[in-house]
Amino acid sequence: MRLKIRANPACSPTGSGHDDHPHCYVTYDFDISQFDYELPPELIAQSPAARRDASRLLRLDAHSALHDLHFTDLPNLLRAGDLLVFNNTQVIKARLHGRKASGGKAEALIERITEPDRALAHVRASKAPRPGSRLVFADGACEVEVVGRHDALFELHFPCRVLDALDQYGSVPLPPYITHAAGHEDESRYQTVYAERPGAVAAPTAGLHFDQAMLDRLKAQGIGETFVTLHVGAGTFQPVRVQNIADHVMHAERYEVPEDTLAQVAATRRAGGRVIAVGTTSVRALEAAAAQPAGPGPREGDTRLFIAPGYQFAAVDALITNFHLPQSTLLMLISALAGMEPIRRAYAHAVQSRYRFFSYGDAMFIESPES
Repeated sequence: MRLKIRANPACSPTGSGHDDHPHCYVTYDFDISQFDYELPPELIAQSPAARRDASRLLRLDAHSALHDLHFTDLPNLLRAGDLLVFNNTQVIKARLHGRKASGGKAEALIERITEPDRALAHVRASKAPRPGSRLVFADGACEVEVVGRHDALFELHFPCRVLDALDQYGSVPLPPYITHAAGHEDESRYQTVYAERPGAVAAPTAGLHFDQAMLDRLKAQGIGETFVTLHVGAGTFQPVRVQNIADHVMHAERYEVPEDTLAQVAATRRAGGRVIAVGTTSVRALEAAAAQPAGPGPREGDTRLFIAPGYQFAAVDALITNFHLPQSTLLMLISALAGMEPIRRAYAHAVQSRYRFFSYGDAMFIESPES
C-alpha cells in the first residue's frame, strides 16, 4: 500500500497556495512493525539521574557510526557557529483527582487551556460525564462544569483561572510508564531550567539534561541558542493504532516560532553552521514553521506535522533527543533524520549497553547524514 498524504495541514489541498512546498506531500509506505523493538522493562528510567547532566549520551554521527559518551561530552561535539534550538514550554500541573458531583471517582488531565477559565481535558470516570454535569476536585475546593465534548476531549469551565486552579490543586502529569505518583522532586526535575511559557502536559525531555552551567559553557564556546514554543500534549504518548502508518492521524499541538528565531536559523545556515534541535518538539515547531509562507512576524498555529522516513527536512541538521517508545511517531521522526537501519542499530546497541530509556533516561545526539 502506498499513499501520498499531506504532511502539514497548512498546505493547501486544492492545488493553490504553497502546496508545492517539499513538506506538503510525502509518500509513506511503512508497516508499523518496522518501528518496533524489544525493551526490557527494567531499562525504563523511573527517576532522573542524580544531576541533570549525569546521563549517558549515545552519538550517532553523520557516517552512522555509534559512540558511547556522557552528556558532559556534548560541548566537544558542537562547534562555534552551531545553533541550539530549545523548546521553552513549561509543564503545568495538569492532573486533577476528584469525583463526579453525582458520585464516583473522576480524574481529569488538562490537554489545552483554551481561555483563562476554560480547558479541554481527558476525563477518566466509570461513565463519561454529560454536558451540564459537574466534577469536584481537591475535596470540594474546586468544582468545574462540563460544558461539552469534542471527540475524546471534554470542555471544562472553571470558577477561576485554569492555571491558578492547577497550580493549587493539580499534580505533575508524569508519563504512563513511570509507576510512582508525582512527588516534590518531579515538580522540579520534570521541567527544563529554561521553561517559561506554561501550557505543556508533558516535558520536552531532551532539555532535562541541560543545567545552567552547561548552557553557560556552550555560550562561552560560541554556540548560539534560541527558543521556540510547542506545548506538548498528552497525545505524544498515544500509540499508533494503524498497521500502515500512512493511515495515522497526528494529534494537534500549539506552537510558535518567533521572528528572531527564524532569523537566527537562516543566519546560521547561511554561515555554514548547524541548526541543532533540542528535542523532537523543537523539530516539529521548526519544520512546521518552514512549511508556512515567508513573511514578517512569528509563525504559529496548530500543527499535525507527521515526520517519517521520506520526509525532507528544511530547518534541522542534527538532534539531541531521548530514547523513544516502540512504534511511536517520535521513533519514526528520528528514523527520518538518520535513516531506519542506523536507528535500529543504535537502539539495539542501547538496549545491549543498558542505556536508560524514555523521559528520565539517557540521551542521543543524532547527526543527519548531510550534516
